Amino acid sequence: MGNNIQLFEDKRIRMAWDEEKEEWLFSVVDVVAVLSGQPTQRRATLYWGKLKQRLKEEGSQLLTNCQQLRMKASDGKKRLTDRGGVPSPPVTPYNLHIITFSFST
Repeated sequence: MGNNIQLFEDKRIRMAWDEEKEEWLFSVVDVVAVLSGQPTQRRATLYWGKLKQRLKEEGSQLLTNCQQLRMKASDGKKRLTDRGGVPSPPVTPYNLHIITFSFST
């Protein structure tokens, strides 16, 4: 699984290609950071954690398929992060916007 970094509104979005499923995987925390304007990765992680807790309390189906993947963090270490998936073709900024919109509804 190859790792890649995409930029969306000048912010990093960690991506990885899953050969077996033929889809791009992305870090949900990175997308949350961009959409919520969180200044640091830590704040984005806390924001996503609280959002997941609230969604779980509401009985949201979003969390049933939210799996984790090790991706390279800014400190160079591979850390677990929640991931989302996008079938091929590769993600463009427009596609990424559509994906993130689906998380907000």
